[in-house]
This record gives sequence, C-alpha cells and structure tokens, in this order.
Amino acid sequence: MTEHAPLTFAQLTTMQVGGPPALMVSPMTEQDLVDQTLGVWESGDDWMLLGGGSNTVGADEGFGGTLIRVLTRGVSVLEPAATDLASASASVSAEPGRLRLRVQAGEPWDELVAYTVAQGWAGIEALSGIPGSTGAAPVQNIGAYGQELGSSLAAIDFLDYETNERRRMPAAELALGYRTSVLKQGLRGLVLAVELDLHDTRAEASVLGSALSRPVAYAQLATALGVQVGDRVPLTALRETVLALRAAKGMVLDPADPDTRSSGSFFTNPIVSLAFSRTLPAACPRWPLDEQELPDRVIPLDEYAGVGPIPGMPFVPLVKLSAAWLIENAGITRGFRLPGSRAAVSSKHSLALTNTGGATADEIAQLARLVLGRVQAEFGINLQPEPVLVGLDV
Repeated sequence: MTEHAPLTFAQLTTMQVGGPPALMVSPMTEQDLVDQTLGVWESGDDWMLLGGGSNTVGADEGFGGTLIRVLTRGVSVLEPAATDLASASASVSAEPGRLRLRVQAGEPWDELVAYTVAQGWAGIEALSGIPGSTGAAPVQNIGAYGQELGSSLAAIDFLDYETNERRRMPAAELALGYRTSVLKQGLRGLVLAVELDLHDTRAEASVLGSALSRPVAYAQLATALGVQVGDRVPLTALRETVLALRAAKGMVLDPADPDTRSSGSFFTNPIVSLAFSRTLPAACPRWPLDEQELPDRVIPLDEYAGVGPIPGMPFVPLVKLSAAWLIENAGITRGFRLPGSRAAVSSKHSLALTNTGGATADEIAQLARLVLGRVQAEFGINLQPEPVLVGLDV
C-alpha cells in the first residue's frame, strides 16, 4: 500500500478549510482502489473516503485516520449481456433508444454530464454543474432542477466493509430517497463504479436536427428556457441554462467568485407532515410528496410523521419545505456573517455557507449553528446539514 504525506482538507475540498489526515492513499486504478482500501481496512485504523471534496468539511484539527482519495477515471458503454439480468432494471438498456454506461467512481461528475450531452445521451443533463465525483453521487442521490440520479441509476459496484467482498448492488437495493440512500444511512463500504441507464437520442437527432433532453420537470428551469414543464429542448441548451442558473446562485465552481468557496447547499430542504406545515406562514413554499417519495427521516418529530410506510398504517401526507425561505425568514440574510468571522452566508443563495477567505472550520461550524438555532427558534424545525462533517459539531 502506497502512503504519502497528506494534503489538508483545505487543499482537497471546495470549502477550503480543515487540517490534514494522519495518512492518505490516492489509488488511480480500480484494482489499486480495491487493494489499497482493503489494506487500510485490514490495518484497523480509522478511515474515510474523499472524491471531489465538494461535499466534505474537515475540522481544523484534521482527521486522525487514513483518507482514501478516489482518483479512478473511465467511462465505458456496456453491452446488455454484461448486465445482471436478475436486477429490476437490467433489461432496460436493451430497449431501443437506451444504453448503459459504467463509470469509475473517481470520474468528475460534471465532466461526465458534459460528455453524455456531447454524445446525445439524455437523462442526467439537469444535473449539470454539480461538483464532486461520480462515486459520491449515489450516496446522497444527487438531484437538481427536476432530475435525480435515482431516475437513471441502474446499479453500483460496491466494496463491502463488513465482508471485504465486492458486489453489484441494483439501484432498488440502495433505498434512494431525497438526498439519502443506504450508503448515507449506515452501509459502510466503497462505491467502485456506477451504472447509468440513459436515453440515446442520436437517431432522433438525425431526424429533428438536435438531440433532445428528457422532459423538463422544474418550473424555474422551464421558465428560463422559455418552454412549458414537460417540454423537451436541445440537450446543449438545457445544460447551458442549468449552468447559468447555478452560476447565478454561486453554485458553479469559479476561483474568481468567493461565493463558490463552499460545499454547495449546506442544508437540505426539510420534510414535515402536512399537519405541521399548516402551522407555518402561508408564504412558506411547500411541495406535497406522494407515497413513493417518502424520505428516510422526517423533521420535526414532535409527533411521528413517518420514516417510510408502515405495514397496516395509513399513509401520512408529507410536504417538502424550502430551507432557503426558512433561513431568510428567520432573519439570516444573504451575505450575513458574524462580526470578525470569515465565514458568511452566500451573497447569492442563503443555503450556502462560504469561506470568504482564510476562514477556519470552526468559523463555518459557528455560523451553521447560528442558522440552525434561528430556524429552530422561529419555526420549530431542525434543519439537517447536507455535507459530510469531519470532526465538526454543528
């Protein structure tokens, strides 16, 4: 196993705060990733994974174990016969107009999206501009502008920490929900690669003159494109529009824009019971969820509102709220910072906490605690941090 002097979390993450791990390994091939990860596990030392570093905030003290930095690259098209025909979605890639990709875990996510758009393959185009690595994408079932990874994910190749064995896990086994999965909720191991089922629009493009996206499913995106929800538009136009919308919120990495020195959205949109939502101001945005969209966790829990369907129990109506609205209406404005602190709420989007330059992880955590406290005091809702917090308590 190759070990080397580690970089700091400040150097490895988009938030740019935090000290070094005790040790770090950086495998660049799939076999090396398996071998070195097993070596770390066998040592008995504490360990953690890092991909693109866009969803991780490390403590100023660093991390006392070994950091496994995933740098594997590669995208390949699978033949239908190469898939596991026992899985729920295995035959879909054999359907006309569908294809399946196998993507290495270390492949940068947005580079993958750009590649699929250029090829005329639709299904993840609305996920343009999301930073980080492909292997991290299933962990929180990334989503934006009406698309979620779960709608295209067929399976993952997984190295199981408990058994030290690798296995293929169909998407149905991952319990994908709103920004969550079994990988986030306690199943320990390593995503080696992901399989995606996409729509091959090249034949369609030869007739229409342009490869078209999947139907636009988000009102703000439809408005920006000048179309109706449900319409299809050229893939390249949709990607460019999503990138522009994200950039306007400081959600596309740009060294010249300090608002992008963040981990993206720091808080998830809370899910509450319909009954609780009626106690909130009428102006609070809310979106009803159907039974298929039940999350793994409901907040607040003054009363049981469900963590999934319970046999014999009726469906509890749930709604998703806007964390950004809750934050702003709890008195936290865009650009807010504590006196003397170098951590601030983004000037473009109240969901993002930013490092304005030279901030410490403790300053980020202090600001996060203030935001959480204000929202809880004003609305009785406990927002949940979205990034992985290493050694930080908020």
